[in-house]
Amino acid sequence: MSRLVLLDNEAVLALRDASHPKHRKVISHVQVITSRQRRAEAIDAAVPTAVRVEAGWDRRSPAWAFPNRLRIADVPLDVAHASRAAAFRSATGVPVADAHLGAVMDLTSATRITVITSDPRDMRRIAGDTDLTIVSL
Repeated sequence: MSRLVLLDNEAVLALRDASHPKHRKVISHVQVITSRQRRAEAIDAAVPTAVRVEAGWDRRSPAWAFPNRLRIADVPLDVAHASRAAAFRSATGVPVADAHLGAVMDLTSATRITVITSDPRDMRRIAGDTDLTIVSL
């Protein structure tokens, strides 16, 4: 069994800024991921690249040094993800970054998916029948 933890825009912004009101909550979830990785459990953290763009996360910038150390993988907006995200956006009207999150949920091989989000309603809409755990910020 593998688990994928996805971060939305608000979660990414909270990671960057220690004074962000949701910083501690996001950090606590990232710490759980890190501790499980050390125990060799199959758990990965990822952020769709459209979410990174929306949040302004430039991996080359010193301002993002802390999130860069957390081993959060990028999920690129490749052909398959872009097509699926476009379908989500057309069907639901969600923003591009949320549509990319939906595409990642839909196309992942992970058996368990968790999304750390400030908009659980949109995540439920785009998740459809996907078995999803939502951590609300």
